[in-house]
Amino acid sequence: MSAGPAPKRGLQRAMLTICAMTATIMQALDTTVANVALPYMQGSLSASLDQVNWILTSYIVASAIMTAPVGWLAGRYGRKVLFVVCTTGFTIASLLCGLAGSIEQMVAFRLLQGMCGAGLIPLSQAVMLDSYTIEERGQAMAIWGMGIMLGPIMGPTLGGWLTETYNWRWVFLINMPIGIVTVIGLLIFMDETDTRREMRFDWFGFIALAVGIGALQLMVDRGEQLGWFGSTEIQIELIVAIAGFYYFFAHSLTTSEPFVRFELFRDRNFVGGCLFMVVLGMTVFATMTLSALFLQLVLGYPVMSAGMMLAARGLGTMVGMLGVGRLLRVVEARTLIFVGMILIAGTMYQLVYFTNMTPASTIISVTVVQGLGLGLVFVPLSTAAFATLPANLRTDGTAILTLVRNIGSSVGIPVVVATLVNSTSVMHAQLAEHITPFNAALQSPDVRAIIDPETDTGRALIDNLLTQQAQIIAFGNSFKLLMILAIISIPFLLIIGKSGLRRAGAPAEAAAMD
Repeated sequence: MSAGPAPKRGLQRAMLTICAMTATIMQALDTTVANVALPYMQGSLSASLDQVNWILTSYIVASAIMTAPVGWLAGRYGRKVLFVVCTTGFTIASLLCGLAGSIEQMVAFRLLQGMCGAGLIPLSQAVMLDSYTIEERGQAMAIWGMGIMLGPIMGPTLGGWLTETYNWRWVFLINMPIGIVTVIGLLIFMDETDTRREMRFDWFGFIALAVGIGALQLMVDRGEQLGWFGSTEIQIELIVAIAGFYYFFAHSLTTSEPFVRFELFRDRNFVGGCLFMVVLGMTVFATMTLSALFLQLVLGYPVMSAGMMLAARGLGTMVGMLGVGRLLRVVEARTLIFVGMILIAGTMYQLVYFTNMTPASTIISVTVVQGLGLGLVFVPLSTAAFATLPANLRTDGTAILTLVRNIGSSVGIPVVVATLVNSTSVMHAQLAEHITPFNAALQSPDVRAIIDPETDTGRALIDNLLTQQAQIIAFGNSFKLLMILAIISIPFLLIIGKSGLRRAGAPAEAAAMD
């Protein structure tokens, strides 16, 4: 195994950790921070609902496509150069988004922001892995993971506060000081990695993969809005996605220099990490989306209050990540992942039975425990995935791991939202079947004193009650789907070998062996 760059010490490591964290938080925040500001952007930019949705779609698609070549670009031009260019580009694109005067400009600048931001998370993870010894990687991944997990949780709350207190443009302009400080820190404290100028770029493989990922992202992002496979656009995007992935794999498996380094998938820990990361991407982000909708639609909380309650998940995640860095020195990563997945599945089971009468204290306690489970899974998973991977494949590995997590989240959210919408309609229809003149409950004098089905007001009230109950059942069905997904993913632990991190002080080569 390649030893890789020597771990950093002292001030240099501290500053590199800060730079990696700020870059991670910027990118993670921007995946969700703009969501709550969309209605304000729509009015300010004179855009339709379909047009304003492209502000989110353009960022997601560009980020997904440009994540894949991060490993090649870092190997060809150097990790430091790429990190500085990506951070600078992301900062400039944020400024342009804040100054955009039309919907066309905003979509173009968000494309640029997504392209530049795609490299921030895999590069920051690679920097953290190289800056710490193998015995300290659990601690390093705990620090780095807090930015990954807390960013999407804090995003809606921070975006809502900035929009209400100042202006929607500050959702983007807030990145300016953070980006400038990060670039300066990288220029001063980061060492350049070895470059391989002779590397040839596999254009066909990249274009095929970009077409496949781009079409898939468009399909899952616009599917619910267009009625899924009843829409000609969605059908075309599915065909294009299948064709793109087919040509990518057919080409990559027959060429001498494929775009993606498939030797990554010879490492069982990395393969297991990728499988778990897809599941984690689906469950984490889908649960966040469902929880926010439940708090607002069923319990009637305003956006800011819902955001503050969901921040409890971030508290649990922080506690889990702070503790798991030390636990990895005495407990196997697989054990911690197992415990974390059980906690996640258990909280999903509790969420199934939430109603409009569930108190806030119960919601917060369940959310904190779920955050704890996420912390126990994410850090050991990120650590174990790279425990036996050669150092020269590390940047490629972080790029692929980020890509599969993004794909998991982009697929998971539309699936659970579609389940929620369809289940609500079905449950509403089934409940409405029991609203008849022969229903004994409706004939009760006490009920008729409040709800009279013979009046327009009474019928409207009945419909509102049916919709609320249908939504509660639909949310329960969606949470149950995520619970089942979490449970059936647990056997993937059999793929992951021993991390060896609990043998503190052992040589890196020995510690990485199964």
